[in-house]
Amino acid sequence: MKIKICGLKFESNIISLSKLEPDYMGFIFWNKSKRHVKGSTPNLSETKIKKTGVFVNADFENIKAKTYGHKLKAIQLHGQESPEFCKKIKNLGVEIIKAFSVDENFNFDILEKYDLFSDYFLFDTRGKSPGGNGISFNWEILRNYKYKKKFFLSGGIGLESVDAIKKIKNLDIPLFCIDINSRFELNPGKKNIELIKSFKNNLENEIQS
Repeated sequence: MKIKICGLKFESNIISLSKLEPDYMGFIFWNKSKRHVKGSTPNLSETKIKKTGVFVNADFENIKAKTYGHKLKAIQLHGQESPEFCKKIKNLGVEIIKAFSVDENFNFDILEKYDLFSDYFLFDTRGKSPGGNGISFNWEILRNYKYKKKFFLSGGIGLESVDAIKKIKNLDIPLFCIDINSRFELNPGKKNIELIKSFKNNLENEIQS
């Protein structure tokens, strides 16, 4: 089970977190976010961590500049981006994670047109903001997921979520990565390292058992 830590802002915190070797570290480039990255970001190119840029309905040139400027390995598109736009970003040579806001009325049929132009899907809770709302959707709806493409699970995941994650993992669906953010914060953009360490260890132990 992979882990993505998202919504990072502070260099010393990021460097300390990188020692936990998460699979992905996410940096939000949406200017309405409390976790918006305005300046530089630490270089993670010497690690196996996939440095991920999170964008919401950004234009191509903005994403291209951030991809090269921050040496991003993955792009998470968290808005209403079209399949054609995903294809254009994918041509930059990065992984594409296409996010979808989920509630009890979510229709998984809309994923089909994105299948060829994304590497992974990400399911987050529909809320006031595109992400970071700190609440979970009803994961039972994932039983309706019929695609082979691996996906990230996000939205209100905390230390107490490990048992529920294990139950989802045991379903015949390709859950790939757990995306954590607001429930592990000391304040917006600054993560509780010890809490994340405990979560990571608990998740690894439960999934392997």
